[in-house]
Amino acid sequence: MSISRREFLRLMGLAGAAGMMPGSIFAAARQPADLYEVPKFGNVSLLHFTDTHAQLNPIYFREPNVNLGLGYAFNKAPHLVGDKLLNHFGIAPNGIESHAFSYLNFDAASAKYGKIGGFAHLRTLVDRIRAERGPGNTLLMDGGDTWQGSGTAYWTRGKDMVGACNMLGVDVMTGHWEFTYLDKEVISNIHDFKGDFVAQNVKVSDDALFDYKFADFDGFDEDEGNAFKPYVIKNVGGARVAVIGQAFPYTPIANPQRFIPDWTFGIQDESMQAVVDMVRENEKPDVVVVLSHNGMDVDIKMASRVSGIDAIFGGHTHDGMPAPTVVKNAGGKTLVTNAGSNGKFLGVMDLEVKGGKVRDFRYRLLPVFSNLLPADKEMQAYIDGVRAPYKAQLDEKLAVAEETLYRRGNFNGTFDQVICDALTEVNDAQISLSPGFRWGTTVLPGQTITMDNVMDQTSITYPETYRREMSGADIKAILEDVSDNLFNKDPYYQQGGDMVRVGGLDYVCEPGKGFGKRITNMTLNDGTAIDADKKYVVAGWATVGSKSPGRPIWDVVGDYLRHQKTVKIKKLNTPKLVGVKGNPGIAEYRSS
Repeated sequence: MSISRREFLRLMGLAGAAGMMPGSIFAAARQPADLYEVPKFGNVSLLHFTDTHAQLNPIYFREPNVNLGLGYAFNKAPHLVGDKLLNHFGIAPNGIESHAFSYLNFDAASAKYGKIGGFAHLRTLVDRIRAERGPGNTLLMDGGDTWQGSGTAYWTRGKDMVGACNMLGVDVMTGHWEFTYLDKEVISNIHDFKGDFVAQNVKVSDDALFDYKFADFDGFDEDEGNAFKPYVIKNVGGARVAVIGQAFPYTPIANPQRFIPDWTFGIQDESMQAVVDMVRENEKPDVVVVLSHNGMDVDIKMASRVSGIDAIFGGHTHDGMPAPTVVKNAGGKTLVTNAGSNGKFLGVMDLEVKGGKVRDFRYRLLPVFSNLLPADKEMQAYIDGVRAPYKAQLDEKLAVAEETLYRRGNFNGTFDQVICDALTEVNDAQISLSPGFRWGTTVLPGQTITMDNVMDQTSITYPETYRREMSGADIKAILEDVSDNLFNKDPYYQQGGDMVRVGGLDYVCEPGKGFGKRITNMTLNDGTAIDADKKYVVAGWATVGSKSPGRPIWDVVGDYLRHQKTVKIKKLNTPKLVGVKGNPGIAEYRSS
């Protein structure tokens, strides 16, 4: 069974804190035997996945043991890990759902429950929900970060994922990493996509409007300056559902603007409110939802400032949240959800819509276990076909993992350390820097690391490496800038990634401090203090401003792994943390 919105709000009041979930509800309501039994409720079913990062086949993905929440976010979802997360949402420990939503006992649970995700298994689940709800009663939404994250997505420029989403039956999507292809490739992919691509916050710059090269594109609106459709109206279960798109607002900052020079982005609360008001007045919808790639903290703040939205289906920060956060605003309340990453979850929100309003709801975030959901044969054949031309390259055996290699977490992950160590050794550098991406699959102990695994960690359209001299002051400035992006007290100044990963470098971090004051005591691996005025040889990759001169990062990591043959992390360059004792967003932290 699931709980209703009325019961959810009543129990939230009893719990005494917005967003808190009493301990026994979900543990009593969900058992492994009925993991995919979601009783039909209401007349509108909204299905949502996000941040698959081009993972067509089932994978392993370790949830973070560090997801710090500070200030306003302390002890609130999504900044909870391990037992604190399970207790918050009432999920029983040592079970299939505790494995899905937490990092706890990851290796043993992975061996027991198997891989997650995979579009063939996701299609089986989507088709099951659709069949149970009946024709015309469901809407499938994709929150973006779908066309990037694998070798085949890189080599096909996202076309493999467009085809998979068409076969899955995606009705509406928005984007982020979709915009890291060339603008003409983005337009081509959207043209081939059979659903609607929506993004109210992506505009054509004033200079480009005079001679816009995509003026014939269906979503372009010269009068409003919209590069894409801001919203779409869908008829679902006899109700009019408005889906407004919110693409990642910091795309030209976090990723190369040179690929998409004519488009501007942003959060734009006023613009969002104007679109909501216009849609409410002109379209007379029964339901208004936002399909967002803001990140959950940003969505929560936006929900508090913009009224008239029934629910936000969010992505970007890869937070698999078993229940919505209910946010109060001037117009009432908005449900904020986030559906994890890597094809690991499918969100199902059932709405009872009567008299032009949402009267009640049920919500389930369903983990997609490939051992429990048979692969859809048509989708699997498609996947095998698009991977076939690259199979030999992807299947190359590089080394064997002697410990779990993962990425996700606010600070360095073990696979990130492999990348950093590869940069320092292959490029003969003292220090290495690697971006804090939240995508990247997991390799279990004893498994062979293939080039497929490496591409899962590194497949971006600006993969070139560099080797250059930097002063100690410059290195500190980079760490301070990224830490402010991660820990700024205002979520609108956060871009959603994790801390830059480092090799050959240790430091102390106090996340609760202000800008420029979080990073101290920087030393080389041998304990030598970093001198602000001294130059150090630094290797890195993924430069945003201009193209670097070196080889793609996957070639560098490939060379390193072929030489190593086995991988066990000798030193994990994670910072010593200050001021986070008792924070429910950190557990079993391994510092250098």
